Amino acid sequence: IAQTTKGLTCSGLEHLDRNKPYLFMSNHRDIVLDSSLLNFLLHQAGHQTSRMAVGDNLLTHELAADLMRLNKSFVIERGVSGTRAAYKVLVRTSNYIRHSILDEGASIWIAQKEGRAKDGWDRTDPALLKMLGLAHKDSESGGDGINEMLSRYSVVPVSVGYELDPCAAVKAHELYVTDRDGSYAKAEEEDVQSIITGLVGQKGRVHIHFAKPIEDDLDTPQDLAHAIDCAVMGNMRIYPTQAKAAQLLKVEHADSAMLPIEGVMNIFDTELNACAEAEQPYYLAQYANAIKNRVELGVS
Repeated sequence: IAQTTKGLTCSGLEHLDRNKPYLFMSNHRDIVLDSSLLNFLLHQAGHQTSRMAVGDNLLTHELAADLMRLNKSFVIERGVSGTRAAYKVLVRTSNYIRHSILDEGASIWIAQKEGRAKDGWDRTDPALLKMLGLAHKDSESGGDGINEMLSRYSVVPVSVGYELDPCAAVKAHELYVTDRDGSYAKAEEEDVQSIITGLVGQKGRVHIHFAKPIEDDLDTPQDLAHAIDCAVMGNMRIYPTQAKAAQLLKVEHADSAMLPIEGVMNIFDTELNACAEAEQPYYLAQYANAIKNRVELGVS
């Protein structure tokens, strides 16, 4: 934080009770830092830190596995073959989250969808919410268990915003290749390199906002996803880097309420110019999509 940011700030913690467990759901930009910084801020404010959901693909490298364990992580299995086996994994994960929150009083953090939003488009996946609802599903009444889950959990949307993304150029390359070739093959240990780059790269200003727990009476995964999206994006801090990206892409935008920092803008311009010309729109979209998302949701 001291060496790679221009300051870490947070807001909204006054909404939370230090003696109560929560289900934190946030946008996901950095493999390790999103959850690590959230836990750091909770700890500083006198709250218990939360358990973190991570994909099993991150445990194949010793360094990544150690970082995950240090951050109180639990594993979500991915790529399980067979419908029945996959369903068992989802039920087991849902039951573990329920057990953690209701029986052990331990908060949980989980990203709003599987994997990072590499294009900067932060939206909640209703399928993830269906998974969370499995432990609360009543076989007799049917439904997705969403309303029952909300009656038992305090779901807190969290907005994580970086002025600079150290992995933006790498993400832009992956997105470009995927569009060009239809797929992208990761190099060996590419995720580990992204973890290191995210940790040691310059991030500019970083702000995390904790929204009020969702108290609406919502019955479907789609309704809950929309409520989370509006809270996450509506409380997202818009930085000068994002406003400039939107301007360069000629999309609807508003200027940032924050004054630009010369050193940060220089890094943004340098990284943009270092990208291949064909990859530059993908680089810019990662920053501009936060603004486009807010406009589309009507929370700008």
